Amino acid sequence: MREVTFGGTTVSAIGIGTWHMGDRTDRRDAEIAAIQAGIHAGARVVDTAEMYGSGRSENLVGEALTPFKREDLFLISKVLPENASRDRMQTSLEASLKRLRTDYLDLYLYHWRGNVPLAETITELQRLQKTGLIHRWGVSNFDGDDLQELWGLPEGPKVAANEDLYHLGSRGVEYAVLPWQQAHQVPFIAYSPIAQGDTHGHQLASNPVVKEVAAAHQVGIYEILLAWVISHDQVLAIPKTSSVDHMRANIAAGQLTLSAAELTALDRQFPKPTTATPLDIL
Repeated sequence: MREVTFGGTTVSAIGIGTWHMGDRTDRRDAEIAAIQAGIHAGARVVDTAEMYGSGRSENLVGEALTPFKREDLFLISKVLPENASRDRMQTSLEASLKRLRTDYLDLYLYHWRGNVPLAETITELQRLQKTGLIHRWGVSNFDGDDLQELWGLPEGPKVAANEDLYHLGSRGVEYAVLPWQQAHQVPFIAYSPIAQGDTHGHQLASNPVVKEVAAAHQVGIYEILLAWVISHDQVLAIPKTSSVDHMRANIAAGQLTLSAAELTALDRQFPKPTTATPLDIL
């Protein structure tokens, strides 16, 4: 099983995403069951955000994680840009912790850049880490220029991760972002790693080569898409599903190893970028 290390803590390379979870009461039981099934299957990471459902996702996650030992989990949440200031961030964080029913986060991400000066946000994240309310901090939706700017700040090199959209049909981060993070030993978190069930218009699930690789491994299409994402060094994928069966299949994809020939065949179908492209953000 592939693994990713965040500042001394090693986790399996497939975690649990929760975007759009908690929005519908009629799905609540199924969503909780799916999260719990993922943890029982070996996932340690659960990724959420105060933005998701205006806190409803955090509430759902907090309930779902109740049966588990906190020290066995790696919990990620994110602060909105409007709350990423010296005056507002701790209040926002404490509200997230209350919804999540925990005393700390393993990783707290600046969700995307807003109007607060980056230096102020990073200084506050670093201060919160010293309080113990968060064990690490990172960023999300940062492109190459953002990362360079971050690294130039006095506390910038303490960043623990960057989370961007990344899947076989959206490989823009491979031009500058992913190589930069690998060179600087900053783990990469891939959100929407299966293109939200292939709803992004890339026709990944119908591609004959993807189907051929899946058939060779006797698994589903989405397991191959996940195995491809985590074939890259220090990349954590966080797919979301409300189905127990799909969740178990997602986590099992961490055991798959694609051959060099299979990776080459997928590259031909979905080529990596040769020039800089705008960061994909959903």
